[in-house]
Parts: sequence; structure tokens; C-alpha cells
Amino acid sequence: MTKVTGKLSVMSAELLQSPLHDRHVALGAKFAAFGGWDMPLEYAGGGVLKEHAAVREAAGVFDVSHLGKARVRGAGAAAFVNSCLTNDLGRITPGQAQYTLCCDENGGVVDDLIAYLYGDDHVFLIPNAANTAEVVRRLAAAAPPGVTVTGEHREHAVLAVQGPRSAEILGKLGLPTAHDYMSFDSAVLGGVSLVVCRTGYTGEHGYELVVGWDDAPAVWDALIAAGVRPCGLGARDTLRTEMGYPLHGQELTLDISPVQARSGWAVGWSKPAFWGRDALLAEKAAGPRRQLRGLELTGRGIPRGHMRVYAGDALIGETTSGTFSPTKKVGIALALIDSAAEVADGDLVDIDIRGRRTEARLVKPPFVTPSVR
Repeated sequence: MTKVTGKLSVMSAELLQSPLHDRHVALGAKFAAFGGWDMPLEYAGGGVLKEHAAVREAAGVFDVSHLGKARVRGAGAAAFVNSCLTNDLGRITPGQAQYTLCCDENGGVVDDLIAYLYGDDHVFLIPNAANTAEVVRRLAAAAPPGVTVTGEHREHAVLAVQGPRSAEILGKLGLPTAHDYMSFDSAVLGGVSLVVCRTGYTGEHGYELVVGWDDAPAVWDALIAAGVRPCGLGARDTLRTEMGYPLHGQELTLDISPVQARSGWAVGWSKPAFWGRDALLAEKAAGPRRQLRGLELTGRGIPRGHMRVYAGDALIGETTSGTFSPTKKVGIALALIDSAAEVADGDLVDIDIRGRRTEARLVKPPFVTPSVR
């Protein structure tokens, strides 16, 4: 664990640091462990609420360099990846990105990730930090002759610039901003080569910049000088929860399938092959025993993960994530609710918050209206 003392963090030896760690320390960041990395949770003079508001109203930048990076190259690389991961790469063309899932043979989710299609022989992947080694291991073990799978976790940094003013600010820096959602373009900023991706995890108009590890500080400095507010991963979590976006380890796990998590839209059901296909098709046909739903408290309280949900005296599910919504000013949660429970959106249920039943309404995420993409 990380101990925070003023502006300095005393880090346990096993936690890795981003190339921007010194910048975060200088900004008075409070650090926490994320997937084996020592990352900023929030910054002095801001905090989660102000950083969240900056993204919803203007623009904020997150250091998400802890996210994994891997590259698959060689003749037939795209076809190989398509035969492994759930979504259908055939739906997109070079220069586009796609959200997809790596499942095991039982349909459980090893990880969710973004695939960047460069061509038939080149796919770049961004998995979650803690799962990168396992995703690379599985792909490398299955790769046919001539296809290489290379982990590049610490060769690239990722900076997420999110918010309604993100295009305006990046445009003033001379970076491309007009490309479509889930597409990417190459660019140069101050002599630094980078990739500008129209992706993000906040629901707002935004971009993710993939830049060389050693070049990340110069790009960060340019963004801060341009008026983008530094934001920690605490705000990133409240923002994604307001949108109902799943987080691996909470809404997606080896025990929570894409069908249960309402992520079936990221599955190429008509593809002839992908890991977990038979199990997922069977679950889809039979109907999942539980499904992800949204909960919005009607009064005071802040739900967290792993809290029981009741309809009357009947236990009907458990929360997977919960937080205070800075936008709606109420507690919100995502929960796995038993499919057999006779409840519908709009119905009132109870969440057991530390031994106290707290009323909440079943709602369909997102909890807030997303920006126009």
C-alpha cells in the first residue's frame, strides 16, 4: 500500500510508477494502488468533486499510463485476434478502434480492452493494468506461426483528455480532433510523435493520447499549460459509474459474463470462433440468471460494492460498484439482480448500507445524459 505524507508518497517496492510520477508529486497528488501501480487518486486544491466537475463542464486530463499495451503483428494478425476476442474486427477498418472482451472457455471475462486496428497484419491492444500479462500470455500461447504478440506495457504512456472543451484545447495545440468516435490519428506535438484516439471512459467528448514513455512529461506539461485540469483516478471512477460503464474486477470478472453485465453488444455473435463462444451462446439462449442494473438512492447514503439488495424481505442481488454522483447529488450503484426477481425499472428496492436498509430506485444506466459524440 502507499502511504501519503504531505506531497511525498512512500511506496511499497512492488508498486510501479508512471513516467509522470514526479509531476503528480509536485501537484500534491494523493496516491493509491491501481492494478499494481502507484497512481494519483486526486490532487491538492481540487479533489474528486472539482475534478469530476471539470470533466463534465470543461476539460480534464488523467494519467492512465498504468493501462497495459500490447502489439500483435504478422501476416493474419487481425484475423488471429478476431478469432480470440469477442467483438468482430471485421466491423471496423484500419484507423478505427473497438471495445472488446477476452473471455475464457466458460464465458468469464479475463479482461475488457480496446483494440486499435492498423491493418490486416497489425493490431495494438490496451488491456487493464492488472490483466495485461495474462492477456498477452493467452494470445502468445495461441498465436500461429508468423504472428508475434509483444507486451509493451512500459514503452507507452496514455493521457486521457476528457470534457466538452477537449477538442478546442487539443486543436489549439495543433493536434487532430475531427476524427470520428472510436478512431485514431497520428500527430506530432512539440517534436513528439503520438497517437490521438477518440476514446475515453467518462461519457464526455474526449481523446486518449498514446505517447512514448519518455516523452510523456513534455506532453503532460503542454496540456497543463493549455488549461487542462489534472484529474485523478477517483474522479475517473465517479465519471464512469455515472455512465454505467463496467469496470473489470467489479462488473466484469471470470464469474460475471458479458451476458450478465449487459455487454453483449461487444460480442460478435455471428462469428464462427472466439474464446468462450459456446458458453456465451448457451447462456444467451437460456437467459442469464442475473443481470446488471442501475440503482439510484431516493434519500441520503452512499452505496459501495458488495452490498445486498432486497425487494421486501427477499434478497435479490448485490451491488458491484457504488458511489456518490457529483452530477446528480445522490448515491448511485450498479448491481447484479436475479433475473427471477419480479422487479422492473422504476421499482423501489432496498440496499443494505452497513446494516441500514436504504431505499433506492431501479433505473437503466446511464445515470446522467452523455455528451453528443
